[in-house]
Amino acid sequence: MGERWQAVDDYIAAKLLGDDDALATTLANNAAQGLPPIDVSAAQGKMLFLLAQMAGAKRILEIGTLGGYSTIWLARALPDGGELVTLELEAHHARVARENLERAGVSNTVDIRVGPAVDSLAAMTDEAPFDFVFIDADKQSNAHYVDEAIRLGHPGTTIIVDNVVREGGVLDADSDDERIVGTRALFDMLSADPRLDSTAVQTVGAKKWDGFVLARVR
Repeated sequence: MGERWQAVDDYIAAKLLGDDDALATTLANNAAQGLPPIDVSAAQGKMLFLLAQMAGAKRILEIGTLGGYSTIWLARALPDGGELVTLELEAHHARVARENLERAGVSNTVDIRVGPAVDSLAAMTDEAPFDFVFIDADKQSNAHYVDEAIRLGHPGTTIIVDNVVREGGVLDADSDDERIVGTRALFDMLSADPRLDSTAVQTVGAKKWDGFVLARVR
């Protein structure tokens, strides 16, 4: 079944996305520099691009840069004068991302900040509000990141959280996997927080069985 999922993603990419040298080079550079292959898929990247444009986002916050693949998609969605701030824990990842963003021609709209996202977010009060927030970092902190996204957002801010199904692992209440524990804590938060309207969508494809949360600040 996994081969079919990959084949369908390939079909979608061929029909709707086409070739993109900057993105292909980004993935190749990430691999050459030893980054883990955990970027969003091409179809998911285009989804982020479209969602950010639909939201009319002029200021985007990304939590979890990795090598900048999703960052490029989001930066391309910005209008003239727009800004994207992306947070990355690992200095090596940030260095690779800077190379990729420069090569893709979007580095002038992106501010990469290195260090624990918890600390970076706490220092960003004066930079609010953001119109669109994409969260794809350490899963055990997801609930905190969403809380910070609300604080740094405004009514109407779109929040996307990646990797919330984990091949069904989210159902395992007894799991000792910190990523699953953190994801379940996120769902508990979302179900109880009156500041958000939210849903989650399961996905299958090149990234196997997973899904994302889509939320909007009230």
